[in-house]
Amino acid sequence: MPLTVSVIIPVRNSAQYLRACLEHLRGSLCPPFQCIVVDDGSSDESAAVAREFSATVLSTPHRGSATARNLGAGTATGDILLFLDADVCVQPDTISRVLRNFELDPSLDALIGSYDDSPGSQDFLSQYRNLMHCFVHQRARREACTFWTGCGAIRRSIFVTYSGFDQSLLMDDIDLGYRLTRARRKLILDKDLQVKHLKRWTFWSIVTTDIVSRGIPWTELILRDRRMPNDLNLQVSERISVALVFLLFGLGAEGTVRYGGYFLTPFVAILIFLLSTYWVESSSRPHTRAVIFFMALVFCGFVWLAYLHHMLPMVPPILLGYTLLLLRGSYVVDNKKRHYVTGLVYLVYLLFAILFTLTFLPHRPAVFAVYAVLLLLIIINREFYLFFGKRRGRITALAVIPFHLLYHFYNGISFIVGSIRYMWKALAKKHGRAVLVSSDK
Repeated sequence: MPLTVSVIIPVRNSAQYLRACLEHLRGSLCPPFQCIVVDDGSSDESAAVAREFSATVLSTPHRGSATARNLGAGTATGDILLFLDADVCVQPDTISRVLRNFELDPSLDALIGSYDDSPGSQDFLSQYRNLMHCFVHQRARREACTFWTGCGAIRRSIFVTYSGFDQSLLMDDIDLGYRLTRARRKLILDKDLQVKHLKRWTFWSIVTTDIVSRGIPWTELILRDRRMPNDLNLQVSERISVALVFLLFGLGAEGTVRYGGYFLTPFVAILIFLLSTYWVESSSRPHTRAVIFFMALVFCGFVWLAYLHHMLPMVPPILLGYTLLLLRGSYVVDNKKRHYVTGLVYLVYLLFAILFTLTFLPHRPAVFAVYAVLLLLIIINREFYLFFGKRRGRITALAVIPFHLLYHFYNGISFIVGSIRYMWKALAKKHGRAVLVSSDK
């Protein structure tokens, strides 16, 4: 008997994304045996959209995605459960590829895929976030140790045996993967099983997701299982980067305290360059308010600092570079030749401007230590920057650096907070047992 697939999609207030998701599912070369959409207390038209595509619709008060997925799995009758997020679009061969993996390997219990390298949302932050996820999965080991519900499939019999997702956890998919791994079940990452992510990220949603929804609860799972696999976001290079970023921030704070604006002003200039470069490659033009904000930052912030600390010779090349950046964004449009030539010219100018700016820093060992740590961080993470640059432009890749450094910093904060929370819970649990034993006596 051929295997059958039930697709399970939890949704909450994502009607627009869900429509695209279901349209792509309908266009599959091998349509799903069953499509179940679980409406997790939506207040929009998500359920109505699902019915338009003849999906089985289950509704529940808002209780979280783990509860919604478990509810959908309880209704599913397919041999394979394929979990998808409502904001992803499958490829025409996604379902057939899932089936082929399980049919060719009867010992396979579960598999996960990856985001592709062309995210649906074109703004810089969404491209950065989704391409980073793609990069992490594409360089990970084939033998997976976690499950992923963005695009993850599991045999229904295995899912039932291991009681599905733990509804009390935020990282319920990671937890399921860890439980399967401890039981020596076979999980793989199929890097060619790719889906397109449509989600539009904001800076705040990135930070809150990475800290509250992922970093802290993932730390607690790691400490609970006493196991930190060298894979995905937990590779040794990631851990070293976190340590180096903390060292960099410490050296930066020390340099700021000791040298004040003489240390800070050149780095403000470089930061302005890096944060504005994404406009060059972005297919969407910057909003007027964003232009006003950055111009105010340049004139009222950087120039003021340069004036106070007698660094005015730094101002002309920085302002010239900023002007060239804006002119290039208007001049290039969609001309690929102009895009390449002006990008190369500007990149050369940018590097010289940054080097010129760095000459204004105090010539002290602590300052050179900042250079060394920053350079080491760039070298360690160069593969990601090159990966991003190939897909979004080399200049845009420079804009990734400050966001990526911040990512490592708050990952370290998440680990510290998660460790404290885990120990606090363990002590509270231990104290509770001690009180219980004392009362029994």
